[in-house]
Amino acid sequence: MHRYRAVRQATEVLTRALTREDQLAQSMPDASPTKWHLAHVTWFWETFLLIPNLAGYKPFDPRFHYLFNSYYEALGPRQPRPQRGLLTRPSLDDVIAYRAHVDAAMGRLLAPDDGGGAGALSSLLDLGLAHEEQHQELILMDVLHLFAQSPLQPAYAPPRPAPSGQVPEAPRFVGFEGGLVEIGHGGQGFAFDNEGPRHKVWLEPFELADRLVTNGEWLAFMADGGYRRPELWLSEGWARAREEDWQAPLYWQQGPGDQGGDWCAMTLHGLRPVDPAAPVAHVSFYEAEAYAAWAGARLPTEAEWEHAAQDLPVAGNFLGSGRLAAAAAPPGTGLRQVFGDLWEWTRSAYAPYPGFKPAAGAVGEYNGKFMAGQFVLRGGACVTPTGHARASYRNFFYPQQRWMFSGVRLARDAARDAQAEVTSAFKADVLEGLARPQKAVPPKYFYDAEGSRLFEAITELAEYYPTRTEVALLRRIAPRIAQIISRGAALVEFGSGASTKTRLLLDAAPQIAVYAPIDISRAALDEAAGAIRRDYPKLTVAPLLEDFTRAISLPAAAQGRPVTGFFPGSTIGNFTPQEAQAFLASARGLLGAGSRFLVGIDVVKDEKVLVAAYDDALGVTAAFNKNLLARINRELGADFDLSAFAHRAVWNAEESRIEMHLESLCDQRVRVAGSVFSFAKGETIHTENSAKFTVERFAALANKAGWTLETSWLSEDPAFAVVSLMA
Repeated sequence: MHRYRAVRQATEVLTRALTREDQLAQSMPDASPTKWHLAHVTWFWETFLLIPNLAGYKPFDPRFHYLFNSYYEALGPRQPRPQRGLLTRPSLDDVIAYRAHVDAAMGRLLAPDDGGGAGALSSLLDLGLAHEEQHQELILMDVLHLFAQSPLQPAYAPPRPAPSGQVPEAPRFVGFEGGLVEIGHGGQGFAFDNEGPRHKVWLEPFELADRLVTNGEWLAFMADGGYRRPELWLSEGWARAREEDWQAPLYWQQGPGDQGGDWCAMTLHGLRPVDPAAPVAHVSFYEAEAYAAWAGARLPTEAEWEHAAQDLPVAGNFLGSGRLAAAAAPPGTGLRQVFGDLWEWTRSAYAPYPGFKPAAGAVGEYNGKFMAGQFVLRGGACVTPTGHARASYRNFFYPQQRWMFSGVRLARDAARDAQAEVTSAFKADVLEGLARPQKAVPPKYFYDAEGSRLFEAITELAEYYPTRTEVALLRRIAPRIAQIISRGAALVEFGSGASTKTRLLLDAAPQIAVYAPIDISRAALDEAAGAIRRDYPKLTVAPLLEDFTRAISLPAAAQGRPVTGFFPGSTIGNFTPQEAQAFLASARGLLGAGSRFLVGIDVVKDEKVLVAAYDDALGVTAAFNKNLLARINRELGADFDLSAFAHRAVWNAEESRIEMHLESLCDQRVRVAGSVFSFAKGETIHTENSAKFTVERFAALANKAGWTLETSWLSEDPAFAVVSLMA
């Protein structure tokens, strides 16, 4: 009885800020008047508990059976849902009297001396309490929608302090192994019938964002034409967005001004400035899907979400906090905002679990009859009663609906899948290369985290001219490059590195909308992408973990745009002529017809200058070269003795290239990934070529791969060039 009274009182508390007129109006067919909610939850107690179980109970008004039935077909006809706002009678006073009548009867039904009857009704009692808590949330959803239609824009609750304006760090992704897991309710305590039975599900490895998508990130999606780009949307979603002219989340409105003022949003606290750090709310499944495609991610499945959440405490920003609005993610690591704040869309259709059977009788219509055409949301919201949610809870709405407190958490297939492919390719390339008469390892494997650090140190050496010469050249010509980059373009960088040169282009060309770095190293890619996100918050960053010589598809955020490729650092010189031509051809296929490709090339110069650049006096390049052996030891279980090899840099005039080798200082045998390789004293592993070009020779090579030289820029000695190719 204590539980019953607490829930009933909590419902009435929600109405204290409402006028009688507020409680009568119905703002749309999906919403209901507050007065109807108050009566319907009372009807539930009367219909399912009192009439069948309390001897001598007399219904308050038999006509209410028709007026306040929601959707129970087995119980007969009812007032059509879109016309609930026409029920000016019974009055609000009559509904309050109805509640009092039923509460008194429930007191008799649940009295301690009932001979155990209350205990026998415990499952129905739990269902009724959960049902009323659902309508508490619906009351707040419907009131907000009602108030948003008013030109007075009334506030349900007092205003809250202005947002801090702080922009959170880019979301991090938390990995999960997947495998055969169990989901669904199977323990003690109440759960709705649709939460079970507990069953096994196979999950591939996946990652979830550590927080919800923010308003600031959604503003970037909008600025990038997210509501105007059909390639991001499901077909039905695009049709709905056009039909209803969606330009922003529900309840958002732009202030006055010729260019449109700042965005505000209608909330339960009234019209408030949009807080960039707070989670975006009131978005449909269609909008969530479009955003995920734009961000190069996807929505989680409900099985992924539950597996990730099932061991976390059910704690967060629920109705009991009194906030009545989603809050910025709290500081910390791991998954945050899993419970509370906003219901999170999943990509899972609302369907029965294996073995699901609805309860017998009319009460069995509670959930099962809605298992078609809707999608599942998880986690609870700031208007969900505290204690109502759990990891197995399945909320569900139609994909076009927006008035509920819904938000977005991104998911993606586990990056470790891509990394495993990289490791597999590394192993294959090393084993194949060491089996050649001239042993060799591709230079792309230099750049693990330590290799990237050492290369950055190389660029600071007095002898190593390419980086500082190229940076000086790019700084001088960046404004001219910016003039040929299209508005809204995607900048696709082959090898992210430290992104120093990238920033010169981004600063000079603010019209660039998307930055898509491609890198074989997860560590280097995450570091570069994270740094660019922090420093260019309006830029969409869509990294791609891939060997850039094998990439076949751009990230979704870069597709459908003008594309400019960027390949700085004279890395093109690391390829043989045949490899360079093949790479340029594959890059043309990746970037697409009409694309532009900016490539840095080192120019032929004096041999002494070249050899010194690749064999510095401090030995940094030697450490960089030997780190390749350390990586093979670490990742492939090899036993290279680094002290038994020496770094060598030589000029090959016939091939017009500097070659780097690792020379064996003695006869030795080395084990790599279960294979054994013999080295004679003086035998080398060829680790890198760095070809030197003239602009004319490089243009001829690019032309064979389908590119046309558009223009070129040449620095002063020591000469370096940047060329612009057109597909």
